[in-house]
Formats: sequence, structure tokens, C-alpha cells
Amino acid sequence: MWIDEVSEAIQLIEALSAEEVEAIEAEIAHLPDRESAAIEAMRIVQEKRGWISDESLAGIARLLGMSVEALDSIATFYNLIFRRPVGRHVIMLCDSVSCFVMGCDKVRIALCDQLGVSMGETTPDGRFTVLPIVCLGACDRAPVMTIDEELITNLSSDTLPETLSRFE
Repeated sequence: MWIDEVSEAIQLIEALSAEEVEAIEAEIAHLPDRESAAIEAMRIVQEKRGWISDESLAGIARLLGMSVEALDSIATFYNLIFRRPVGRHVIMLCDSVSCFVMGCDKVRIALCDQLGVSMGETTPDGRFTVLPIVCLGACDRAPVMTIDEELITNLSSDTLPETLSRFE
């Protein structure tokens, strides 16, 4: 029994940093149970690492007392949890009805052409990953996208070069 606990502790230490564990435990302290911290725990790890690897996911699951499968089902449901590596900057291009009507397809084509990638891909230099998102809630300023957490509105293919140049 004691050997199993030590083995589990070692696996956890290998999967998550002490800083990550401490931050996750601080979140758990405010919640009714450990599993309630699932999304926040993944966000904490992703903030440090850029994405959630299988090893990180397993470490978070152990820490929260969840199965890896249950945690993975949460991770894959939320489009802001990345289960594979992404670029330094993540572009989320809205493809909702309002953005579609206002020309997001033209923006998508111009964006992908300029970056040399298709939707869901990362530029060879690791600078950008381009992903679709259903709605960013700025329909009155469509088409829109975010780069990291910055909302960029009233997009056109003409404004893309200047916008992208701000993100090294």
C-alpha cells in the first residue's frame, strides 16, 4: 500500500511542477470537490506549457482523483484547451453566421494564404496556429478573430498584414 502511494507521488511530481501543483491546490481550496477544478487545473498547466500533453493530463487526473479518460473528455470538449502543441500565438477565427455573412471566408483564405497553413495548422516557424471558433460574441463587428486574448474586429484581407505584424 505505502509503495503504491509513493509510486503515485513520484509519477505526479514527474508530470507536474511543484508550482503547477501548488496553483491547482489553491484553486481546489475554493471548490466543493477536487474534480470541480478540472478546467482550471488544465488552464494552469496550459498557461505554463502552451498545451496539455498526455503526461500532463495523467498528472492532473491523478491530482484531482479522476480517471484520465474523464479528464480527457472535458479537455476535448472545450476548444480553449489544447491537446497538441500550438504556436506562440493562437488565432481563433470566428465562423458563426454573422461572420460568415460579413465575409469571414475571404478573411480565412487570405489569412491561411499569408501564413502558408490551413485551418488547424501551425506555421513552420511556430509563430501562429489558426483555429476556427463558433462564436466570439462580437457579431456587431464581424468578421472577428482573436489572437491570443486580443479581440480583433471588422477584419478584412487588407488589414491582416498589419495585424499579424504586431505578434512576434
